Formats: sequence, structure tokens, C-alpha cells
Amino acid sequence: MMSSMEVSLYPLGVEDIGTRIYRCIEIFRKYNLAITTGAMSTVITGESDALFRALREAYDAAASMDGVVMVVKISNVCPVT
Repeated sequence: MMSSMEVSLYPLGVEDIGTRIYRCIEIFRKYNLAITTGAMSTVITGESDALFRALREAYDAAASMDGVVMVVKISNVCPVT
């Protein structure tokens, strides 16, 4: 099933947040998902299995670097905006 999710990543206690955010975006790209980046979040669309696998890998990668907060909205009926 096709789904969309909006992901916001907030690395805690570090000045260089970009490196951590770009690492997560690279992981989503690895799964061939449609990605639209914004100023405060990224919208990712694709097959649900790939979305959830990519989300798990991205969270694990970010959490292994520092403390993080990841906010995710997921929909199976409409694009998340």
C-alpha cells in the first residue's frame, strides 16, 4: 500500500544538526522513496514496507549519534503536508 509520512528530526545538544538530518535523508533516498524536503520537515512517499524500514534505519542512525526527537505523521489516504 502507498503511504506518505512527514518526518521532523531534532538533534539535541549539538551545534551541527545538518549532518544528522542529511544522514537520515540519505537513508530515505537509499530506499527509492519520493522525498520533498522543507525547512522544518521532510515528506516521504512510497510503499509502506519501504517507508517503515527506512524510518527505522533513519531513527537508529540518528539516535546512535546523539540524543534526538523524531516527530512522524503517517497517512495511507492522502499526502501528508
